[in-house]
Formats: sequence, C-alpha cells, structure tokens
Amino acid sequence: MTVPSDPRPFLDQLISRLTGRGGAFEIVMDEVLGTEMPVMKNRGRAVADLLSQSLVWGDREYLVTSERRITFAQHARDAYALAAALRERYGVSVGDRVAILSANRPEWVTAFWATQALGAITVGINAWWVRPEIEFGIRYSRPRVVFVDEQRAETVAAMGASDAIVLTIDDDMPRLIGEFAGAQPPPPSVEEDDPAVLLFTSGTSGEPKGALHSQRNLLAVADYHRYSDAITAAWTGEQYAHGVPSDTRHLLTSSLCHITSLHNTVVPRLATGSTVVMNQGWLGIRPVLELIESEEITHWNAVPSMAARMLEIDDLDQYDLTSLIGFTLSSEPSTPEFKKRIREKLPFGSHAVVDSYTITECSTSITAATAASLDRYPGTVGEPVITVSLEIRDQHGGWLPDGQPGEVCVRSPFVMLGYWDDDEATAETITADRWLRTGDYGVVEGGRLRLLGRRADLIEQNGESIYPSEVERVLGGHPAVRECLVSGVSHPEWGQEVCAVVVLNPGTCATREELTAYVADHLAYFKIPTRWRLTRDLLPRNTTGKIVRRRFPGDDLPGY
Repeated sequence: MTVPSDPRPFLDQLISRLTGRGGAFEIVMDEVLGTEMPVMKNRGRAVADLLSQSLVWGDREYLVTSERRITFAQHARDAYALAAALRERYGVSVGDRVAILSANRPEWVTAFWATQALGAITVGINAWWVRPEIEFGIRYSRPRVVFVDEQRAETVAAMGASDAIVLTIDDDMPRLIGEFAGAQPPPPSVEEDDPAVLLFTSGTSGEPKGALHSQRNLLAVADYHRYSDAITAAWTGEQYAHGVPSDTRHLLTSSLCHITSLHNTVVPRLATGSTVVMNQGWLGIRPVLELIESEEITHWNAVPSMAARMLEIDDLDQYDLTSLIGFTLSSEPSTPEFKKRIREKLPFGSHAVVDSYTITECSTSITAATAASLDRYPGTVGEPVITVSLEIRDQHGGWLPDGQPGEVCVRSPFVMLGYWDDDEATAETITADRWLRTGDYGVVEGGRLRLLGRRADLIEQNGESIYPSEVERVLGGHPAVRECLVSGVSHPEWGQEVCAVVVLNPGTCATREELTAYVADHLAYFKIPTRWRLTRDLLPRNTTGKIVRRRFPGDDLPGY
C-alpha cells in the first residue's frame, strides 16, 4: 500500500474503516457510570481475561532483563500459581488490596497479574519513598497482602503497625509459586467498572492521592494500543489481524508504580503479544543505548529528562538506534525548543518522536502529537486520542471556544473511578456527568491542545495572570539555559512576583541581567522574573522525571 503525499485523507479513511460499523475497533455510544460516551464495541470486561488470553502467545518473549527471558507461557504459569497461593493461603478475593513495594523486576509484574487473576486491587507503592511515605501508602490503602523486595523489607518490618501480611519477593514468592505450581484459580466475578488498580499521583504540587482505576480503564488502554498497532501496520503497508502477535519491543525505564510503565507498557503487551525489555537498577544513559541496540528496541516511553541526557552524548553515532520507531515523551511538558533539538540531534528524532499529554487520573495519553505535527505546530501536544472528548472550560465550568485559555476537562473510558477513600476530592475533580477537571490550563488551536501550566502554578500579579510555562518556554530558548523553573512567591505589594531558577549548560555563562534582557525582548514587562537563582545543578525531580514544584526550589538550590 502506498501512502499518498498528503497523508491526512488517507488517515481519515483508515480511521473510519477501523472504527466505523463492522470495523475491528468499532466505536459505539454506551453508558459508563451513568453517562453515555464513546467506547469500543468489541471489548473485554475483566483484566484477568488478558492473562488467560496471553497463553496463546506461548513461547514468545514477554519480559526480558539482562539476566532473564520470560515467555508468556512461563509468566502465566507463575502468575496463576501465585494467585492460587494468595487465594487459598491468605484469603485474597475480589476487591481486596495487594500492595507491591519493589524496584522494577519481573516479580513485580507477576504479583500484579496474580492480583488481577483474583479480581483484587493492585496497589503500586513507590519504591523510592522513604519510611513515612511508605507508612502513609500502606495505612491509606489498607492492603491484605504486601509484597516487598529485600531492599525495603527491613523498613516494612520495622513499621510493625500494619495488619497486612508481608511477603518477600526474594524468598516467599518463589516458594509459593513452587508450592502451588500448576494451580489456576477460577476467573473472578467482576464488572467493567469494578476497581482494578490503585496508583498514587505524583504529588509534585502537593500530597499524593490514590487514583483508583477500573477494569474498564485498563482494558480500554490495551485496546487503544491494539488500535495504534493497526494504524501503524496500515501505514507501513501491512495487514493488521486480531490474534496475530506484534514484533514490537518496548523499553521500560520508568517505575512500574506509574501508568507509563504499568498501564501503557506492561499491560498492553498481553493483548498484542509483544515484548517488554526491562531496565533494572539506576538508569545510565549509555547502558540504555546499548540495550536499545542489542535488543532492537522499537518503542520507548521516556520522560524529557531522559531525552535531555541523550542530547549530551557526543558519540551517539556509535550506537545503532535504527530499530527505534517510537520515542514518546510523557509525564511532563517540554518546550518547543527542546523538542526541536531532539528532532534535529537524535538519529531517530525526525520520524520517531511523539509528544503526549498524560496524567495519572486518565490512565493513558489524553492527546498525542507525531513528529510531523510537532514540526508543523510547535508548542502543541496534539489532538485527543480515540474515545477522548476534550473541552476547555472557565472557572465556573462553562465551555470556552478555540483560542480562549481555561481548564482542560476530559471525558473518556480512560478516566479513573475517583480518588480512593476520598469522596470530597473525587467530587471536586470529576463532575456528575463524568468530566475530569485536570487542573491544567490550556488552549485549543485548530483542534490541537497547547498546555499553559497547572492551575495551581498560575502566578497572579497586580491583576495580571502569568503562566509559568510561557516564561519557561522563552528562557529555554536562550543558548546558555539547560533547564529552568518559573514560580510565583508572595510579594507585599504585587500579590506575587515571578521567580526563576535557571540551570546553565556546561561551559556557558549568563548573568541575571543578560537573562532579564532576553526575556524582556519576548514578553511583557510583568512576566519578567524579578528574582533569579542561577545554578549548574539539575532541578529536583520525582521518580517519573517530573520537576517537583511544591515550593520555589531556588530557596534550597546552590547557586551564584
């Protein structure tokens, strides 16, 4: 099949064929939690079914590490054995919580699928949390069982206050799998909108909350990935067929307690029959490049900070990265200038870079932009993905037309059930007709979303509203600026003043005066930072690579 020079009509026809009546991914209107919205007609009802269906992939590789290669068949046997142990030995059943506190490793995935096989709720606890945070996560979610790796077992044992059964990944898990080998519990009795996973929001601007995701959420994400595979197949002249495995290989570098790695890397592979290559331990950029080359990685969901580290490698051409056809930036917005550098300097940048807008509360990408779209419409993060409805609304919830900034609101089968054990926060975030108030500010331009920043980060000065992302975008264009963060702090007369922390590139120099003049050439006077901190130390980030914005970090960053 030859794609015409103007691909849009071809793509429109392809989408219509796939999602129209009788298509493999036919879209219909159906009721979701009391509200009608577009969903896929041919869909599953229980996440556990993905595990049983994965047996058809047999000896194909599912999980690969530097030391192990685990097939779908072996993984399913282990997951079912562990599920039988949880059910028969520890009484885990539908709706019970099973927490996982571990660094990335295949056993994390096994524990997840064992939980899903029982219709229980998997709780992902951040492995980088310290004791008070771990205590909060366990107390908050009230799990029946906690799986913990050796590095964190002592911390959990010292807590001693939880009623949860603590099982070690290194000793108890292999023992239980061996003891219950060959067992397979009956399929769980669950509904589409029953809970499946509890993950914590990143907490970059406040305390984390538990986002509760449903069976429907995870299955919709898996179907979205199958649909994306079908689009890619048609684009390259191949014929997509349900039940035929994909040869794509997906690199996993972010923590499994986040949707990028769990919902959008590990879970969909059971539906597509493709492989997850798991980086373990500290993320070194050269080892990752070697992994891409040796394992012929085709897709990598990366945070912008990982891409930035690749730009610092002088000898990228010594690595064969030609297998990479999808390099998705997720978790945090990045400037158009940064994405331009990626497209120009990385060997796969011109065709593989994809940007997206993703939040924990929505399970997968809300919008996505291809490399061509990023080049043509810089600063935008693309159009809404399949089954996502997106609106910009004012502070009273009223719809705003294209070109007017406001809060990004989303309705989709991807939207979470709500926040765990917090009806008040849920009601503030999800409207009665299932619109998710993201808390992000944005504007729609020609059907494409441009993000302006978090509502909580908006700076109010003398009646003027200042979006930090706008100032950060300008600063990011200065050749001496490696990265930056703009924030507002209290001012006795103005309300707030604009503050900037600027990380300088190695070997470059810039003064406050120079940067002030640079910003003044591009922005109105009231948007120019009046407080500065210049440093060469990278900004503080959480485990997903997002810059932590809980406070103005200039107060505790070294500078000059």
